[in-house]
Amino acid sequence: MGSSQARNVALCALAGAAVPLAFAPFYWWWLAPICYAALFLAWREATPRQAFARGWMFGCAQFLFGVYWIYISVHEIGQAPIWIAVVLMLGLVFAMALYPALIGWIAARWFATRGTWHWLATLPALMVVAEWVRSWALTGFGWLAPAYSQTESWLLGFAPVLGVLGVSWAVFLIAGALATAFEGDRRARLAAAAVVVVVFAGGLLTQQIAWTEPKADQISVALTQGAVPQEQKWLPEQLPATLDLYRALTVQSLGADLVVWPEAAIPEYYDNYVRWLGEIERLAANAGSRVMLGMLKFDEDGAQNAVFTLGQPESTYIKRHLVPYGEYFPMPDFLRPWVASMNLAFVDTQPGHRDQPPVDLLGERIAVTICYEDVFGAEQLHSFPDATLLVNVSNDAWFGDSLAPHQHLQIARFRSAEVRRWQLRSTNTGITAVIDPFGRVSSQIAQFEPGVLRANVNGVTGSTPYIAWGDLAVMLLAAAVIAAYWARTKLTIRPGT
Repeated sequence: MGSSQARNVALCALAGAAVPLAFAPFYWWWLAPICYAALFLAWREATPRQAFARGWMFGCAQFLFGVYWIYISVHEIGQAPIWIAVVLMLGLVFAMALYPALIGWIAARWFATRGTWHWLATLPALMVVAEWVRSWALTGFGWLAPAYSQTESWLLGFAPVLGVLGVSWAVFLIAGALATAFEGDRRARLAAAAVVVVVFAGGLLTQQIAWTEPKADQISVALTQGAVPQEQKWLPEQLPATLDLYRALTVQSLGADLVVWPEAAIPEYYDNYVRWLGEIERLAANAGSRVMLGMLKFDEDGAQNAVFTLGQPESTYIKRHLVPYGEYFPMPDFLRPWVASMNLAFVDTQPGHRDQPPVDLLGERIAVTICYEDVFGAEQLHSFPDATLLVNVSNDAWFGDSLAPHQHLQIARFRSAEVRRWQLRSTNTGITAVIDPFGRVSSQIAQFEPGVLRANVNGVTGSTPYIAWGDLAVMLLAAAVIAAYWARTKLTIRPGT
């Protein structure tokens, strides 16, 4: 490896490692475009192979430092052997690193990696296409999408217009402008400055638009957080204490219109505790409350992760988007005994129907998601504009005291901003929070402490542009930019000039 290649690889590793600092809990949102600008500059004049190596190193560093908590989940919480945890963590890191690596290779092979046009047009468009593919390929993994880093910046204003891909594109545009300003001539720098001003001003202006309308009547809510440590949660001897805990938290919550328990709050099958749950239902009904709770549902092919609504009318929402190697294990049956011996999941959880309607409750239509599902905003759009309120139940105890719960709350905030709805987020160990329609945390309670979070919220009606067109608008725009490049190079200039 030549000295120039070594310097560029090191630059990419440093820039990639800094990307997670743009996300919660650090919130250095301005760092994200700087890091991607460094990647764009590292691709200058690179051969396809060099661009691949630099992009791959950037991605490896980004995801190694950004999702290291997978090791905690698998080994420290799941008690799997260290080597299994390392293999699973590095497998995901290496797979995610392929996206910037392949974009670097494609840009160097068929487009160009230097010049104002490429930094401000083709490279951002190609990066957005990669983010789109990453959101669904091999079940998808949208964690650390650049857009999520912008919950504290004006760029969040684009969320209800163009969604997560649109805000990610804005980050890449700013990155391209920074690269242009670093190397371009005076005219190019003026163009770069104009792009920065227009993008941030556009985000600020769209941030002021409500897009939706709050309903006149509020509902009172109480979100419970049991704070049962994950390593104790599923122990049989812990179950009586967990039952007593959630009964006590429900008593604390009485009087609220809606009481929400977190994902798998009671680590048992719903059907096995119908009598006990009936007592909870009567307790709540006597105080004028309804309860939504996370428990397992029995299915003849395996368990289902569900949210039940006690009382009449009853409802059941079943988790649709499952976590590979967490809720199901994609491997042949003959390997499952070995997997069981490694303390890994070997009984597949069964997914629910992909188009489950919102839950009708208390005059609201509630779009429910369970844990990891809220990473996939486009998959939730079938509930809108009918849904008036969001509820997410989660169990981030799997990740200990790491970055993951903070990153996950930031993702949930983005979902509220996209559809301009209040969101109620009840988690086992935190971070339990109420999120307003602009993606701001209205209130929250501390991690790892049992408690109840009370609030009053309004259901919301109406539609945002993103609800209307989803990711289609961004992908059509990306295709237009790429097509314009080919037309431009074929009719007027040689590629790379």
